[in-house]
Amino acid sequence: MAIVAMAACTEKTEVMNYAELDSYFPLQTGKYITYQLDSLVYINFGTRDTTISYQVKYINDGLINESAGSRTFRLLRFIRKNANQPWVSEAACSAIHTGNQIRFIENGLEFIKLQKPITNGYSWKGNAFIETNSINSTVKYLDNWTYTYTDVGLSENLANNETAETITINQRDEAIGLTDNPDSYSEINFAREKYAKGIGMVYKKFFHKEYQPGTGSGGYVAEGSYGVTYTMIDHN
Repeated sequence: MAIVAMAACTEKTEVMNYAELDSYFPLQTGKYITYQLDSLVYINFGTRDTTISYQVKYINDGLINESAGSRTFRLLRFIRKNANQPWVSEAACSAIHTGNQIRFIENGLEFIKLQKPITNGYSWKGNAFIETNSINSTVKYLDNWTYTYTDVGLSENLANNETAETITINQRDEAIGLTDNPDSYSEINFAREKYAKGIGMVYKKFFHKEYQPGTGSGGYVAEGSYGVTYTMIDHN
């Protein structure tokens, strides 16, 4: 699909080609993907971790805005503990297709998930729209992340036993400080996503951990540390 936009000042015609990004992030109304979500949280004042599992579904509720070649869609998020329970509406998200990027807004944070061209080694600042530098920011660890395409076009067997052409986006892999030393401050940030052609995101792993050594009574993991793993189990 192509949309032709006229630039008022230069009278230049620009063709917005959506096909390249659409193939890995379909935005048709009614499109859904269901995931197994494993959520890692820290309890007992950051001294112990535990994993809680859910099922999460994202459904494209339709186009809500179209302006200057940019299209915005609303995605509804539903959650349940397991397949024996009914879906419960949890939140609404947005996906913005600009022609050159697909941005995803969730929990007030806007990520540039995909950017043209989709080719091995191409990089961009995926968190450029997220405020990380203010004194009140709770997501300083998201600052200056570089997203990079790898394994473009790799054929993979997905969790639902189908095979699809995929791309991987490495977003962050860093360790700060001495992560194996309980007497030293440390921080770990890791993020990676995979998208399958004709489906959308099929895998996501995110982990942020800030460790404080404490004094006398031992160290603890700071508030705001967590991890999530999304694995696709169904889609239409």
